[in-house]
Amino acid sequence: MADPKILETFPNPAPHRDYVIEHSHHEFTSMCPITGHPDFATIKVRFVPEKTCVELKSLKLYFHAFRNAGIFFEAVTNKICDDIGNTLQPRELTIIADWKGRGGITSIVTATWSPKKAKKRG
Repeated sequence: MADPKILETFPNPAPHRDYVIEHSHHEFTSMCPITGHPDFATIKVRFVPEKTCVELKSLKLYFHAFRNAGIFFEAVTNKICDDIGNTLQPRELTIIADWKGRGGITSIVTATWSPKKAKKRG
């Protein structure tokens, strides 16, 4: 399972402004915990940074750490959301996981993170 400590950050170059950063990873792979078959997705990370941004090589390594993890679509999408949200503490964050079809069914799982919700849960 991916460890959020893999994620590295750097200072937001424009903290005075709200702007959107979107990263897409088109080769995300995890494994179905029931069948053991691989699941493939495109993961979009869309956020408005506060103090930090995520370094892309570390994000890629974080995503690759899921390759052998047996985890459901919903769980992996929410883990990514929580890990990136807790690491960056952005103003807004949305994770969109667009899962490739299996058995004639495609799935899109969207999770959102906000600093207000994180404080309530903590």
